[in-house]
Amino acid sequence: MDTDRVNAADPLDVVVEYLTPELRAELLERWNDPQRRYHNETHLRAVLQAIDALEADGESFDGTEVRLAAWFHTAVFDPTESENNEKSAVWTEQRLDPAAPVEEVARLVRLMGGHRVEAGDLNGSVLSDADLAVLGSDPETYDAYTHDVRHEFAHVPGERFVAGRIAALEGLIERRSVYLTRAGRDAWEKQAHANLNRELGLLRAGLGED
Repeated sequence: MDTDRVNAADPLDVVVEYLTPELRAELLERWNDPQRRYHNETHLRAVLQAIDALEADGESFDGTEVRLAAWFHTAVFDPTESENNEKSAVWTEQRLDPAAPVEEVARLVRLMGGHRVEAGDLNGSVLSDADLAVLGSDPETYDAYTHDVRHEFAHVPGERFVAGRIAALEGLIERRSVYLTRAGRDAWEKQAHANLNRELGLLRAGLGED
């Protein structure tokens, strides 16, 4: 599955039901906030591309609900605060047209706070896999991702950041699989484990604090 070739159009320009031009512009302004180094427009575009790729590879889900959730999943983001996904879900409930599937979109946004998706949750599985697709990217892209995440959390002291990052990586590696969909596992699982284990080795060796 080639994420970059699934849809030649910029996914940020693709029409999504209930995503009005005004709301799209407001969301893009939020995604382009200067304090965002990783959780920015580039990440949003990558998530939408990954959703397209999973759909093209046969995964079944509600495209409108999942794509809306992708647009909203870090509508509120402050790296110095917690509960960004909860705050994003509340903002979603306030801003999305009541005629839209607001409850489901907000539920999906909340799920991204820990990627705790229950078996059989097709929408949640696709959104989770798309959000984590970067973990299965080529090493250069993965290294850029880790650098950008560290930049976003520059306020966190080195030792504390490394400890938290190690715990997060170990949690992902210990999962039965990083990805919940068949297409996601086929496309990204092997490379994700290679990337995660490589970063984990660097952090444990004390080479990844900066």
